[in-house]
Amino acid sequence: MTPTTPSLKDAAREQARLGRMVRIEPLAREPEVVAAVDAAYADHQGTIFAVAVVLAHDGFELLESSLVAARTQFPYIPGFLSFREAPPLLRALGGLETPFEAVLVDGQGIAHPRSVGLASHLGVLLGLPTIGCAKKRLVGNAAVPGPEKGSFSTLEVKGERVGVVLRTRTGVKPVFVSPGHLVDVDSARRVVLNWVGRFRIPEPLRAAHNLAARYSKALTPLLARNP
Repeated sequence: MTPTTPSLKDAAREQARLGRMVRIEPLAREPEVVAAVDAAYADHQGTIFAVAVVLAHDGFELLESSLVAARTQFPYIPGFLSFREAPPLLRALGGLETPFEAVLVDGQGIAHPRSVGLASHLGVLLGLPTIGCAKKRLVGNAAVPGPEKGSFSTLEVKGERVGVVLRTRTGVKPVFVSPGHLVDVDSARRVVLNWVGRFRIPEPLRAAHNLAARYSKALTPLLARNP
């Protein structure tokens, strides 16, 4: 870590501060336009490609996208992903002109060792509803949900309900959904399921992931030639 990079102690202190600002509450209405964010990395270049997209629920139409390429300023440390990805993701979101009602995040919300995953971190800084939808569990215990689409089981940490393990397609691996900010567990589950199309991952997150991967593949060779 460089002198300008926060220490782990400072990062944990900042997570605790943000955690006190997280609000878990039901959504007043189902969002019709959402943003989603994801990031990819250039091989061996220390560059992150942060992507934000906006989709409309009607036909899952992609309305807008935004890309930020930046040098990584924080190492990869489990539980501290926010300090690596949040700054460029916020810049990517700031580049969007289309209004959106909520943000889907490829990461955790309150289902996190200090209850402030990337979705919660972004949500507090944005002041918007955010939902974490991760492919893997970071913390907590849960039963295996039923095999049918829409089946879910409660994800708990020390007896507290922090999310759900949600089956988004019949017979396919579930995803791990947790509220980030200004959303509760049930609202988060409904929103993720409402934005699922033909695939396991909700369509906004698929769009963000695919664009980030495409940018990384196209731009990494240019970075290698012009370090």
